[in-house]
Amino acid sequence: MGKNICRWYNSTSGVKRAADRGEIDQKWVDDYCFNGGINCVRKQRFENEGYVSPDYVLPDGSVAENLKKKYS
Repeated sequence: MGKNICRWYNSTSGVKRAADRGEIDQKWVDDYCFNGGINCVRKQRFENEGYVSPDYVLPDGSVAENLKKKYS
């Protein structure tokens, strides 16, 4: 089965950058970004509200405390 990469998964994606740096588990990318962004709160908020989630917000809407400390 091929990957269905989310249209927002690129160099500006906070999730991609955090995963590339090893700051979050790759499962976030695999479960959300490589699944077309299905059920991704970040994607839904951006597309529906134009809201760009902070880099410390994970795809399920929860907060990665290690990233929040870094970016706050």
